[in-house]
Amino acid sequence: MEDKRKGLLFLHSAILIFGGTGLFAKLISLPATDITVWRSFIAVTVLLILLLARKRPLALQQRKDGLIMAIGGMLLGLHWATYFQSMQVAGIAVGMVAMYTYPIIIVFLEPLFKGHKPHVSDVLCAGVMLLGIILLVPEFDLANNITQGVCWGVLSAALFALRNVIQGHYLKGYSGETSILYQGMLAGAVVIPFMTTNPLAVDSENLIKLLLLGALFTALPHSFFANSLRYLKAKTVGLIGCLQPVYGTILAFLLLSEEPSLMTLLGGAIIISTAAFETYRS
Repeated sequence: MEDKRKGLLFLHSAILIFGGTGLFAKLISLPATDITVWRSFIAVTVLLILLLARKRPLALQQRKDGLIMAIGGMLLGLHWATYFQSMQVAGIAVGMVAMYTYPIIIVFLEPLFKGHKPHVSDVLCAGVMLLGIILLVPEFDLANNITQGVCWGVLSAALFALRNVIQGHYLKGYSGETSILYQGMLAGAVVIPFMTTNPLAVDSENLIKLLLLGALFTALPHSFFANSLRYLKAKTVGLIGCLQPVYGTILAFLLLSEEPSLMTLLGGAIIISTAAFETYRS
Protein backbone atom coordinates (compact mmCIF):
# COMPACT_ATOMS: atom_id res chain seq x y z
CA MET A 1 0.00 0.00 0.00
CA GLU A 2 2.88 2.40 0.77
CA ASP A 3 4.35 1.86 -2.71
CA LYS A 4 0.96 2.55 -4.31
CA ARG A 5 0.53 5.76 -2.33
CA LYS A 6 4.01 6.85 -3.38
CA GLY A 7 3.22 6.04 -7.00
CA LEU A 8 -0.04 8.01 -6.90
CA LEU A 9 1.72 11.03 -5.35
CA PHE A 10 4.35 11.02 -8.11
CA LEU A 11 1.66 10.56 -10.74
CA HIS A 12 -0.73 13.31 -9.65
CA SER A 13 2.16 15.80 -9.22
CA ALA A 14 3.36 15.02 -12.75
CA ILE A 15 -0.11 15.35 -14.28
CA LEU A 16 -0.67 18.73 -12.64
CA ILE A 17 2.57 20.12 -14.11
CA PHE A 18 1.98 18.42 -17.47
CA GLY A 19 -1.29 20.34 -17.71
CA GLY A 20 0.70 23.49 -18.43
CA THR A 21 3.01 21.92 -21.01
CA GLY A 22 0.60 22.38 -23.91
CA LEU A 23 0.66 26.16 -23.47
CA PHE A 24 4.17 26.23 -24.91
CA ALA A 25 2.91 24.88 -28.25
CA LYS A 26 1.25 28.29 -28.69
CA LEU A 27 3.64 30.45 -26.68
CA ILE A 28 6.81 29.39 -28.55
CA SER A 29 6.90 30.53 -32.17
CA LEU A 30 8.89 27.57 -33.49
CA PRO A 31 7.91 24.37 -35.36
CA ALA A 32 7.01 21.33 -33.25
CA THR A 33 10.19 19.48 -34.25
CA ASP A 34 12.43 22.37 -33.17
CA ILE A 35 10.62 22.69 -29.84
CA THR A 36 11.10 18.95 -29.27
CA VAL A 37 14.86 19.06 -29.83
CA TRP A 38 15.37 22.07 -27.55
CA ARG A 39 13.06 20.57 -24.94
CA SER A 40 14.90 17.25 -24.94
CA PHE A 41 18.43 18.55 -24.53
CA ILE A 42 17.54 21.22 -21.97
CA ALA A 43 15.74 18.60 -19.87
CA VAL A 44 18.67 16.18 -20.18
CA THR A 45 21.16 18.88 -19.13
CA VAL A 46 19.11 19.76 -16.04
CA LEU A 47 18.72 16.12 -15.05
CA LEU A 48 22.42 15.38 -15.56
CA ILE A 49 23.39 18.29 -13.29
CA LEU A 50 20.95 17.13 -10.61
CA LEU A 51 22.09 13.51 -10.77
CA LEU A 52 25.79 14.46 -10.58
CA ALA A 53 25.13 16.86 -7.69
CA ARG A 54 23.32 14.10 -5.78
CA LYS A 55 26.05 11.57 -6.73
CA ARG A 56 23.51 9.17 -8.21
CA PRO A 57 24.82 6.25 -10.31
CA LEU A 58 24.42 6.81 -14.05
CA ALA A 59 25.59 3.46 -15.40
CA LEU A 60 23.12 0.99 -16.88
CA GLN A 61 22.58 -2.19 -14.89
CA GLN A 62 22.69 -4.50 -17.92
CA ARG A 63 23.97 -4.12 -21.47
CA LYS A 64 20.57 -5.00 -22.97
CA ASP A 65 19.01 -2.10 -21.08
CA GLY A 66 20.81 0.27 -23.44
CA LEU A 67 18.80 -1.02 -26.39
CA ILE A 68 15.54 -0.76 -24.44
CA MET A 69 16.40 2.80 -23.37
CA ALA A 70 17.16 3.65 -27.01
CA ILE A 71 13.81 2.30 -28.17
CA GLY A 72 12.04 4.21 -25.39
CA GLY A 73 13.92 7.39 -26.31
CA MET A 74 13.00 7.17 -29.99
CA LEU A 75 9.35 6.61 -29.11
CA LEU A 76 9.45 9.52 -26.66
CA GLY A 77 10.98 11.92 -29.19
CA LEU A 78 8.44 11.09 -31.88
CA HIS A 79 5.66 11.34 -29.29
CA TRP A 80 6.74 14.85 -28.25
CA ALA A 81 7.02 16.07 -31.86
CA THR A 82 3.60 14.73 -32.93
CA TYR A 83 2.01 15.96 -29.70
CA PHE A 84 3.14 19.56 -30.21
CA GLN A 85 2.22 19.34 -33.89
CA SER A 86 -1.30 18.29 -32.91
CA MET A 87 -1.73 21.26 -30.54
CA GLN A 88 -0.28 23.74 -33.02
CA VAL A 89 -2.66 22.54 -35.75
CA ALA A 90 -5.91 22.13 -33.80
CA GLY A 91 -5.51 23.95 -30.48
CA ILE A 92 -4.40 22.88 -27.02
CA ALA A 93 -7.65 21.23 -25.86
CA VAL A 94 -8.08 19.14 -29.02
CA GLY A 95 -4.41 18.14 -29.15
CA MET A 96 -4.32 17.08 -25.51
CA VAL A 97 -7.56 15.16 -25.67
CA ALA A 98 -6.63 13.34 -28.88
CA MET A 99 -3.30 12.28 -27.39
CA TYR A 100 -5.11 11.00 -24.32
CA THR A 101 -6.54 8.11 -26.27
CA TYR A 102 -3.31 6.44 -25.14
CA PRO A 103 -4.82 4.89 -21.97
CA ILE A 104 -7.25 3.01 -24.21
CA ILE A 105 -4.34 1.78 -26.32
CA ILE A 106 -2.41 0.73 -23.18
CA VAL A 107 -5.33 -1.37 -21.92
CA PHE A 108 -4.96 -3.56 -24.99
CA LEU A 109 -1.17 -3.31 -25.34
CA GLU A 110 -0.20 -4.27 -21.80
CA PRO A 111 -1.65 -7.81 -21.93
CA LEU A 112 0.73 -8.57 -24.83
CA PHE A 113 3.65 -8.01 -22.41
CA LYS A 114 2.01 -9.50 -19.32
CA GLY A 115 0.57 -12.59 -21.00
CA HIS A 116 -3.04 -12.14 -19.87
CA LYS A 117 -6.31 -10.81 -21.25
CA PRO A 118 -7.64 -7.34 -20.39
CA HIS A 119 -9.94 -7.31 -17.35
CA VAL A 120 -13.57 -6.45 -17.98
CA SER A 121 -13.32 -3.44 -15.65
CA ASP A 122 -10.36 -2.08 -17.65
CA VAL A 123 -12.26 -2.41 -20.91
CA LEU A 124 -15.28 -0.66 -19.37
CA CYS A 125 -13.09 2.18 -18.08
CA ALA A 126 -11.51 2.50 -21.51
CA GLY A 127 -14.97 2.65 -23.10
CA VAL A 128 -16.13 5.39 -20.73
CA MET A 129 -12.90 7.29 -21.37
CA LEU A 130 -13.46 7.00 -25.11
CA LEU A 131 -16.95 8.46 -24.70
CA GLY A 132 -15.49 11.46 -22.87
CA ILE A 133 -12.93 11.97 -25.63
CA ILE A 134 -15.59 11.78 -28.35
CA LEU A 135 -17.64 14.43 -26.55
CA LEU A 136 -14.60 16.67 -26.25
CA VAL A 137 -13.83 16.46 -29.96
CA PRO A 138 -17.22 16.23 -31.73
CA GLU A 139 -16.17 17.49 -35.20
CA PHE A 140 -14.41 15.07 -37.56
CA ASP A 141 -14.34 16.76 -40.96
CA LEU A 142 -11.37 15.53 -42.99
CA ALA A 143 -11.00 18.97 -44.57
CA ASN A 144 -10.42 20.94 -41.37
CA ASN A 145 -7.64 21.40 -38.85
CA ILE A 146 -9.52 19.58 -36.09
CA THR A 147 -9.27 16.27 -37.95
CA GLN A 148 -5.59 16.83 -38.71
CA GLY A 149 -4.91 17.61 -35.07
CA VAL A 150 -6.80 14.51 -33.91
CA CYS A 151 -4.78 12.32 -36.30
CA TRP A 152 -1.49 13.73 -35.03
CA GLY A 153 -2.74 13.32 -31.46
CA VAL A 154 -3.77 9.69 -31.90
CA LEU A 155 -0.39 8.90 -33.48
CA SER A 156 1.28 10.59 -30.51
CA ALA A 157 -0.92 8.50 -28.20
CA ALA A 158 0.15 5.22 -29.82
CA LEU A 159 3.85 6.14 -29.51
CA PHE A 160 3.44 7.19 -25.87
CA ALA A 161 1.42 4.09 -24.96
CA LEU A 162 4.07 1.75 -26.36
CA ARG A 163 6.85 3.68 -24.61
CA ASN A 164 5.03 3.53 -21.24
CA VAL A 165 4.37 -0.20 -21.45
CA ILE A 166 8.03 -0.86 -22.32
CA GLN A 167 9.15 1.43 -19.47
CA GLY A 168 6.91 -0.27 -16.92
CA HIS A 169 7.75 -3.79 -18.07
CA TYR A 170 11.51 -3.69 -18.66
CA LEU A 171 12.95 -0.67 -16.80
CA LYS A 172 11.42 -0.77 -13.33
CA GLY A 173 14.87 -0.94 -11.76
CA TYR A 174 15.75 2.59 -12.84
CA SER A 175 14.76 5.87 -11.24
CA GLY A 176 12.65 8.26 -13.27
CA GLU A 177 15.56 10.70 -13.55
CA THR A 178 17.91 8.07 -15.00
CA SER A 179 15.32 6.82 -17.48
CA ILE A 180 14.53 10.30 -18.79
CA LEU A 181 18.24 11.15 -18.93
CA TYR A 182 18.95 8.35 -21.39
CA GLN A 183 15.66 8.52 -23.25
CA GLY A 184 15.76 12.32 -23.49
CA MET A 185 19.11 12.22 -25.28
CA LEU A 186 17.73 9.78 -27.85
CA ALA A 187 14.48 11.73 -28.12
CA GLY A 188 16.33 14.88 -29.18
CA ALA A 189 18.73 13.04 -31.49
CA VAL A 190 15.90 11.32 -33.38
CA VAL A 191 14.16 14.61 -34.20
CA ILE A 192 17.28 16.68 -35.08
CA PRO A 193 17.10 15.81 -38.83
CA PHE A 194 13.63 17.40 -38.97
CA MET A 195 14.68 20.78 -37.50
CA THR A 196 13.98 23.77 -39.74
CA THR A 197 15.30 26.72 -37.71
CA ASN A 198 18.94 27.64 -37.13
CA PRO A 199 19.56 27.36 -33.36
CA LEU A 200 21.53 30.63 -33.48
CA ALA A 201 18.48 32.41 -34.90
CA VAL A 202 16.27 31.70 -31.85
CA ASP A 203 15.48 34.98 -30.07
CA SER A 204 15.88 35.52 -26.34
CA GLU A 205 12.13 35.45 -25.61
CA ASN A 206 11.68 32.03 -27.21
CA LEU A 207 14.87 30.81 -25.55
CA ILE A 208 13.56 31.70 -22.08
CA LYS A 209 10.32 29.86 -22.81
CA LEU A 210 12.27 26.84 -24.08
CA LEU A 211 14.32 26.82 -20.86
CA LEU A 212 11.12 26.84 -18.79
CA LEU A 213 9.62 24.07 -20.92
CA GLY A 214 12.72 21.88 -20.73
CA ALA A 215 13.51 22.35 -17.04
CA LEU A 216 10.31 22.91 -15.07
CA PHE A 217 7.76 21.41 -17.45
CA THR A 218 9.75 18.41 -18.76
CA ALA A 219 12.62 17.30 -16.52
CA LEU A 220 10.59 17.54 -13.32
CA PRO A 221 7.20 16.02 -14.36
CA HIS A 222 8.71 13.31 -16.57
CA SER A 223 10.89 12.26 -13.66
CA PHE A 224 7.79 12.03 -11.46
CA PHE A 225 5.87 10.22 -14.20
CA ALA A 226 8.58 7.61 -14.81
CA ASN A 227 8.85 7.01 -11.06
CA SER A 228 5.11 6.37 -10.86
CA LEU A 229 5.54 3.52 -13.38
CA ARG A 230 7.79 1.77 -10.84
CA TYR A 231 4.85 1.42 -8.41
CA LEU A 232 1.70 1.39 -10.58
CA LYS A 233 0.53 -0.53 -13.63
CA ALA A 234 0.86 1.30 -16.94
CA LYS A 235 -2.92 1.17 -17.52
CA THR A 236 -3.54 2.78 -14.11
CA VAL A 237 -1.03 5.52 -14.88
CA GLY A 238 -2.63 6.06 -18.27
CA LEU A 239 -6.21 6.27 -17.05
CA ILE A 240 -5.43 8.63 -14.17
CA GLY A 241 -3.25 10.66 -16.52
CA CYS A 242 -6.37 11.67 -18.44
CA LEU A 243 -6.73 14.51 -15.95
CA GLN A 244 -4.03 16.29 -17.96
CA PRO A 245 -6.25 17.51 -20.85
CA VAL A 246 -8.71 18.86 -18.29
CA TYR A 247 -5.95 20.86 -16.58
CA GLY A 248 -4.60 21.92 -19.96
CA THR A 249 -8.00 23.08 -21.20
CA ILE A 250 -8.54 25.18 -18.06
CA LEU A 251 -5.07 26.76 -18.31
CA ALA A 252 -5.53 27.47 -22.02
CA PHE A 253 -8.80 29.24 -21.22
CA LEU A 254 -7.32 31.29 -18.37
CA LEU A 255 -4.05 32.25 -20.06
CA LEU A 256 -4.72 32.10 -23.81
CA SER A 257 -8.50 32.70 -23.93
CA GLU A 258 -9.17 29.35 -25.68
CA GLU A 259 -12.78 28.95 -24.56
CA PRO A 260 -14.00 25.36 -24.08
CA SER A 261 -17.41 24.36 -25.40
CA LEU A 262 -20.22 22.76 -23.39
CA MET A 263 -19.28 19.39 -24.90
CA THR A 264 -15.69 19.93 -23.78
CA LEU A 265 -16.87 20.48 -20.22
CA LEU A 266 -19.12 17.40 -20.34
CA GLY A 267 -16.36 15.22 -21.76
CA GLY A 268 -13.96 16.55 -19.14
CA ALA A 269 -16.39 15.63 -16.37
CA ILE A 270 -16.56 12.05 -17.68
CA ILE A 271 -12.77 11.83 -17.84
CA ILE A 272 -12.32 13.17 -14.30
CA SER A 273 -14.90 10.70 -12.95
CA THR A 274 -13.18 7.75 -14.62
CA ALA A 275 -9.74 8.85 -13.40
CA ALA A 276 -11.07 9.26 -9.86
CA PHE A 277 -12.55 5.77 -9.98
CA GLU A 278 -9.24 4.29 -11.16
CA THR A 279 -7.41 6.12 -8.36
CA TYR A 280 -9.81 4.67 -5.77
CA ARG A 281 -9.42 1.19 -7.26
CA SER A 282 -5.63 1.49 -6.97
